[in-house]
Amino acid sequence: MMRQSLRLAAGLLAMLGMVVLGYPVAAWVGSSIPQNSEWSEPENGVDIMVETNGTHTSIIVPVVTAQKDWRETFPSASAPTPHGPATHIAIGYGEREVFLNVPTWGDLQPGTALRIATVGGDALVRVSHYVRPAPSENHRPLRITHDQYARLVSAIEAHLPEMPVGDREVLKGTYVDDAYYEALGDYTMGTTCNSWVGARLADAGIPMGLWTPMAGGVMKWIPDPDSPEAN
Repeated sequence: MMRQSLRLAAGLLAMLGMVVLGYPVAAWVGSSIPQNSEWSEPENGVDIMVETNGTHTSIIVPVVTAQKDWRETFPSASAPTPHGPATHIAIGYGEREVFLNVPTWGDLQPGTALRIATVGGDALVRVSHYVRPAPSENHRPLRITHDQYARLVSAIEAHLPEMPVGDREVLKGTYVDDAYYEALGDYTMGTTCNSWVGARLADAGIPMGLWTPMAGGVMKWIPDPDSPEAN
């Protein structure tokens, strides 16, 4: 019995090691398989951004364009900020418990992390509000056609429950200046905040890796405005 228990424990540790080592490799491979590689940036269109904090990515869009008024989808987009009315919002995807109750990685409980890693959790969308965000290494601008922007809007809204304008509930979470909204689908190790962003950009026809579960896998496809290649 003791020998069987030891073998079982050794087997579980070996499987865990394969996951820990294999996931980053799979993420690198998946994020390196190109989609929409024939795309080129147009002279005219809609200016968006892709932002990162090193672990999480979001898509920054104008609050109002000819294609979309995001105030009709996200009521918080109408609320004033300390710097005036928001001109842009950042839309990101994440796990409900983490978004609402885990302010830092140090606050993440082992049980919550294990649940997310194994079975996943409910998804939410987080909306941050900006006034004329400036381009930087972590806020990379990208110009897309009006048609591509309309496709991007549709791809994002497909992950939100349908409801009348103004009826969407605004949830409060770990960042008091942000708003959180119910989303469709589950957050899993296969569908992370970053793979969601990458998939939505790919849906719009923007160059992106096939599977981008890590922030670096998304950002390597978006030119750094300060790099020589972008100038």
